Amino acid sequence: MSNNPKNAPAPAPAPAPAAAPAEGEAAAPKVKKERKEKKPKANVQVWKLYKLEGEAATRLRKECPRCGKGYFMAEHKDRLSCGHCGFTTFKNK
Repeated sequence: MSNNPKNAPAPAPAPAPAAAPAEGEAAAPKVKKERKEKKPKANVQVWKLYKLEGEAATRLRKECPRCGKGYFMAEHKDRLSCGHCGFTTFKNK
């Protein structure tokens, strides 16, 4: 192999210096965002959704008409809502 300048790799460029703030300007400090604490998810207590009478089990809450069996509607003050699909029906006053 010969030392031919045409086949030699090009030197790597020098890293650019960091931009310094102009005179009279102060560098803004980074602000850390505060994270909200998440509530731990509560497990569903399925035994509260049914009532056993003898050998028959009755459902205590209305089921979602969109999702079908097994998806109960949450009971609010003025409405019933499904937590799975978001379907909402309002109670009559």
